[in-house]
Amino acid sequence: MKAFYKRYVLHFKSPSGTSRGILKTKETWFIILEENGKLGIGETGLFRGLSYDDVPNYEEKLQWVCENIHLGLNALLDQTRAFPSIQFGLEQAFLSFQNESPFTFFPSKFSEGKDAISINGLIWMGTADFMKKQIAEKLEAGFDCIKMKIGAIDFEAELQLLKSIRDEFGKEEIELRVDANGAFHPDNALEKLKRLSDFDLHSIEQPIKQGQYEQMARLCATTPLPIALDEELIGVLSSEEKVKVLQDIQPQYIILKPSLIGGFAGSREWINLAEQFNCGWWITSALESNVGLNAIGQFTYLQNSNLPQGLGTGSLFTNNLDSPLTVSQGKLSLANDKKWNFNLIVDK
Repeated sequence: MKAFYKRYVLHFKSPSGTSRGILKTKETWFIILEENGKLGIGETGLFRGLSYDDVPNYEEKLQWVCENIHLGLNALLDQTRAFPSIQFGLEQAFLSFQNESPFTFFPSKFSEGKDAISINGLIWMGTADFMKKQIAEKLEAGFDCIKMKIGAIDFEAELQLLKSIRDEFGKEEIELRVDANGAFHPDNALEKLKRLSDFDLHSIEQPIKQGQYEQMARLCATTPLPIALDEELIGVLSSEEKVKVLQDIQPQYIILKPSLIGGFAGSREWINLAEQFNCGWWITSALESNVGLNAIGQFTYLQNSNLPQGLGTGSLFTNNLDSPLTVSQGKLSLANDKKWNFNLIVDK
């Protein structure tokens, strides 16, 4: 078996705002396995500025993995513990190689195009008018769960946006989630959560920056609004550290991004621990291309969650790979009448 990797830069259709800044491009990498004409493909979804493995020797590690692909998956996973996104790509590549199609990772009704996954509609930060326009588009597209990124524009303006939704749609009609990406200060976070709770929100992701365990634990203990940990899970590699996060903070939910937390094995471990601690969870993509999004979707389907998942980001890019992934009426599915085109990746 041979292996090689390829860097690929995804371009956003519109600059996308978060509390960490405006995103115009997203760099990603692919690992391709090849033997006797058979291919396996995996996306190592590195997220600059956020991934634990955003380090200077990242490409060197990818090269080392390709040169030592003969060691096999388990040995390679062991040697890439400090590189969660590479673990994610390796798992995909080996699963892809083992299945009939290079784009089948976890065979199921979802992978066969016979079932769909409920997802939330994502509202990016921007001006109040821009966010209002996105909200109208998501509602018109049939989403009944909307996730709105907050923390970049005036808080009062964000409250008005939420109020405008609630004035028209009750919580039984539209589930509202917000994601602060750590934008609130611990000193005023609880007051902001109280004001947000007036709008019957499902939850808020990462109200304060990660790494502030005591402050986050106090928030989770006193919040009127369920808190979901997101960035807090990044860089938490060992089982002991994962238990400590859940024990010390006691969040209402955790959000699993396979690219950032060690792939499917890392996600399974978090799910098992969350269920032990009576903590809810859902799975979210992290701006991967359609390759990574497809793999995460196939994995997510088998976890049998009854919550809307965060898997709708594939349409953000101008140069994403053509794929059967389709979003309709707030659900992600694979359309049987569409094909994959991954020539952009495999052409060396």
